[in-house]
Amino acid sequence: MLTVFFMGPFVWTVISSLKQPSEITTYPPVFIPSVLRFDNYATAWNKVPFLTFYANSALVTVLAVAGQLISATLVAYGFARFQFPLRDALFMLVIATLIVPWEVTIVPSFLLYRWLGWLDSLKPLIVPFWFGGSPLYIFLLRQFFMSIPRDFDEAAAIDGASSLRILWQILVPLSAPALATVAIFSFLQHWNEFIQPLIFLNSPEHFTVSLGLRYFQTAPTDPGEPKDHLLMAAAVIASVPCVLLFFAAQRFFVRGIVLSGLKG
Repeated sequence: MLTVFFMGPFVWTVISSLKQPSEITTYPPVFIPSVLRFDNYATAWNKVPFLTFYANSALVTVLAVAGQLISATLVAYGFARFQFPLRDALFMLVIATLIVPWEVTIVPSFLLYRWLGWLDSLKPLIVPFWFGGSPLYIFLLRQFFMSIPRDFDEAAAIDGASSLRILWQILVPLSAPALATVAIFSFLQHWNEFIQPLIFLNSPEHFTVSLGLRYFQTAPTDPGEPKDHLLMAAAVIASVPCVLLFFAAQRFFVRGIVLSGLKG
């Protein structure tokens, strides 16, 4: 029942993307299009530079996900395996930043990026994530690392392995489910991000897919030209990578979430 409830809007979007313009606003609603208009996708793709939007989103997502995976892994490893003063207090401080609303940091971030000359570029969407993983991802990975017996670390240390070698050659391979979960969360976060691109980007050649949808919606058209069906098609195009990723990696996603909660 919940599946039907949550999938309903997406299914309706797909159906509407295949309708003729006249069927979009028909009442009562048309659930099965009289003619399947697959050409709506081609029209929507060519209406605005969707290929550029896709390329920008792919670049931002790949680099930001890589940055968050590396930075969150290093921080989580430190909290899980090393003893140092105020370790637990610092970990709680990191987790406490989850309650800080983004509105508190968006203005200082804008001023900083303006001073650095990064506005209207993809740098604000990529660089910050290489210098600090999300507190949620640090928490998930730290919990998973703590569930791995220290015997592996001790055996590798006896053989002369350094701390970084223990991390990359032992803990990281054993933590594939948790890392996959973090990668999925991070991918969805950056692919669907709208507010930051809206604030930091001005030129259409730098727009991501989410901002490209808004550009598509507000782009000037001929008076009376319907485009709701094309907007639905554009929304489906934008969501395809997320849907494919989730179905391809859902096994790792579920396992990673479950196992990350086994160790307190």
